[in-house]
Amino acid sequence: MDLILWRHADAEDGKPDLARELTDKGRKQAARVAKWLAERLPKDYRLLSSPAARALQTAKALGAPQVVEALAPGATSKALLKAAQWPDDGTVVLVGHQPDLGRACAYLVSGANIEWSIKKGGLWWIASRTREEETQVVVRAVVSPDLF
Repeated sequence: MDLILWRHADAEDGKPDLARELTDKGRKQAARVAKWLAERLPKDYRLLSSPAARALQTAKALGAPQVVEALAPGATSKALLKAAQWPDDGTVVLVGHQPDLGRACAYLVSGANIEWSIKKGGLWWIASRTREEETQVVVRAVVSPDLF
């Protein structure tokens, strides 16, 4: 399985949390990262998004997301991985929030329940594979919108 943990892009302040929308900077970040992803994703990927406006707007830069309530701010690593159906086959792009995505990423890569930060609009592309009857986690890419 390929799992892309994509943090929503830069968002405005001041509204109720779920209603916060992307800033102009955030829309540009989302578009740049979506372009990068679109050039690399297989045709049959699944796109899942938090119900928060900023996450939905980020996801829509790539396609039509399925809204998953369990991905709302404050989601546990277990809830994120369950929504993605990790480590089943396929490719899933999951658009969510910090610190939730950072914790899930840290758990998958290191096995530890620690805090990692994913920059706004950035992503970690993680794969699960089996080698010699052992399941392994592989980091395929780490992308920041500032790199484009």
